[in-house]
Amino acid sequence: MTMGTVQGAGVVVTGAGGGIGAALARRFAAGGARVVVNDLDLARIEPLAKEIGGFAVAGDASGIVDAARDALDGTVDVYCANAGLASPGDVFADEEIWAAAWDVNVMAHVRAARALLPDWLERGRGRFVTTASAAGLLTMIGAAPYSVTKHGAVAFAEWLSLTYRHRGIKVHAICPQGVRTDMLTAAGSAGELVLAPGAIEPDAVADALFEAMDADRFLVLPHPEVAGYYQARAADPDRWMGSMNRLQRKWEASGA
Repeated sequence: MTMGTVQGAGVVVTGAGGGIGAALARRFAAGGARVVVNDLDLARIEPLAKEIGGFAVAGDASGIVDAARDALDGTVDVYCANAGLASPGDVFADEEIWAAAWDVNVMAHVRAARALLPDWLERGRGRFVTTASAAGLLTMIGAAPYSVTKHGAVAFAEWLSLTYRHRGIKVHAICPQGVRTDMLTAAGSAGELVLAPGAIEPDAVADALFEAMDADRFLVLPHPEVAGYYQARAADPDRWMGSMNRLQRKWEASGA
């Protein structure tokens, strides 16, 4: 699916109030798609919907599929599960923080898939895009709830792909490192140490997604070096965790 072939497609982008979500919405709209943008706060998405000639549907990303389908005259072709929580903290983070991260970063994707799959399987086509993170392939210091739930997001996307790809369902998992968004700011000193030096613009993430769609590739790696890190982690987990522990100690020494 390239810029030309999204013409007329019905696309939903959750968490589109800024950052990656807004960039994805603009890119799909530029290709001629009919785009629903979603955020909890209607005021955050109304200007974007007007800008791209799309539709604003406010509300929890877990439950907007029916409303988005109505806005798109009954058909969702592409669903971008982009809404997410940064959720820093360690094992001692409050239960509410863990629960919220799990709900937004994983279960919202599950609920959307439940709502979308019956129609997609009947039609024999559909595309589910998960905005996960390199933390979902590797990990992230100082952010246990985020790292664990982004691993869950990648795992669910993998499951969708291996279960339904022969029935026409395409799945992509976007796994960037640092992106210049509010979420990077929310990552605090750990984000400054690990992610900020190589941070990219949200538009670069949208470019990477369209390249992956064109190549029919599951993993979307806006930072290509993540592929090497992922391979190194799989080849020698103990060495990998040792290197990450050194990074942890460097962060702690910085007064985090």
